[in-house]
Amino acid sequence: MNKKLQRSSTDCMLGGVCGGLANYFDFDPTLVRVAYVLLSVCTAFSGVLAYILLMIIMPKEQEA
Repeated sequence: MNKKLQRSSTDCMLGGVCGGLANYFDFDPTLVRVAYVLLSVCTAFSGVLAYILLMIIMPKEQEA
């Protein structure tokens, strides 16, 4: 199977970035979200900028 890094259209809270990353790396989306929040808080919220950039760069997953 050919995996593509895409924002999730089904497992999303804001933009689907964490859901898309979890799908691509076969992780639990909740763990990815918790790791994102912890990393963002520990880096003076620079994760917010990274999330916005990924939301712009990553294409949206096509709905079936």
